[in-house]
Amino acid sequence: MNGADIARLNRIAEAEGHRILGRIGGAAAVALLLLVNCSGGGSGAATTGTSPPTASLKPPKAIGAGEGALNLIAWEGYTDASWVDPFIEQTGCKVTARFAASPDEMVSLMANGGGGQWDMVSASGEISTRLIYDGNVRPINTGLVPDYPSFQRQFKSPSFNTIGGVHYGISVQWAPNLLLYDIHAFPTAPTSWNVLYNPTYSGRITVPDSYLQIADAALYLVKRQPSLKITDPYELTQPQFDAAVELLKTQRPLVTRYWKVASEEMSLFQNGEVSLGAAWPYQSINLKAANLPVQDTLPSEGATGWVDSWMMATKAPHPNCAYLWTRYVSSPKVQAMQAIGYGEVPVNSRACAEMENIQAGSCALYHADASAAYLSSIRFWKTPMAACGDGSQTCVPYTAWQSAWAALMAA
Repeated sequence: MNGADIARLNRIAEAEGHRILGRIGGAAAVALLLLVNCSGGGSGAATTGTSPPTASLKPPKAIGAGEGALNLIAWEGYTDASWVDPFIEQTGCKVTARFAASPDEMVSLMANGGGGQWDMVSASGEISTRLIYDGNVRPINTGLVPDYPSFQRQFKSPSFNTIGGVHYGISVQWAPNLLLYDIHAFPTAPTSWNVLYNPTYSGRITVPDSYLQIADAALYLVKRQPSLKITDPYELTQPQFDAAVELLKTQRPLVTRYWKVASEEMSLFQNGEVSLGAAWPYQSINLKAANLPVQDTLPSEGATGWVDSWMMATKAPHPNCAYLWTRYVSSPKVQAMQAIGYGEVPVNSRACAEMENIQAGSCALYHADASAAYLSSIRFWKTPMAACGDGSQTCVPYTAWQSAWAALMAA
């Protein structure tokens, strides 16, 4: 691996870390986010069970001439020149990108429907529902995306970007949260997440500094404590929520470090400080490339995961260019380029062949050939809200999740 490759991987690692930093980067950061939410930076109280504010807006039936510009709020690495430059040449839509430091910054920038400045945002699942119910994104016509029928089933109408059959976003890339382990310490792959809560491995564990770890704990408790009757790790009643937080409290003294950026977790494994961790395929792939003795596995309880969606601002000034962009980044070749370039998984089932053309073996390496059974075992991030799936208002909202995580980290 040459210097340019290392620099690229470090840059991507930091970009990956932006999914964690700011949103859940310690108690002080969470306290700041809660202050922002309470002062108008985000609703913090969006609920399901009612129709989103923009539900009645009708999407276009055809794509008109491009307006010559496209303003994006995106993760760094999502607008790489290798695929952006051809898009500009093909469409005449000049791309301007604002790289967000966190999901909450995305929410803030998208306030008031993007303010008439922004066209689209590459929203991750834990904020997409907030954007929908705050009225900051508008319905999208999936019929204008030719590759949409080739999306794997789980990414066509997921709950984090589709409400009442109305699409407010187009899924773009995803990744599972897997169990990463040192094969010398574990010659046989662990089969359960219980190793991350086992005192036997105290001081050898690392997990993300993320309030969404509450969902990971809840998912583990589905089988561990069936009496809780948890059916959705993001829709937790107060007793279910309290049980998940209590489990994380028992885990707290076992954790060597809560990682904030992907490169931090990789360093912990490289330095031999840990032998177990919750990770994305990105970390596993690059540690293996550096000849580290690691492997990842999907435990028997399943796993959580994230999906990003391109969502159109309610007041998008360049809607035709936005549709042209959505169509372009959904194509197999661009999906493959982004997957390998950024370290994630395409949603387009036809991207595997393109990935193999770019890098032999990458389709399987990045889990792009995941089976339907594999995908069905992953519970993708979505905004925890007061309204449960059954319509009751008995679930714990995300602001309480953030507060609980901040308190846990401060303990």
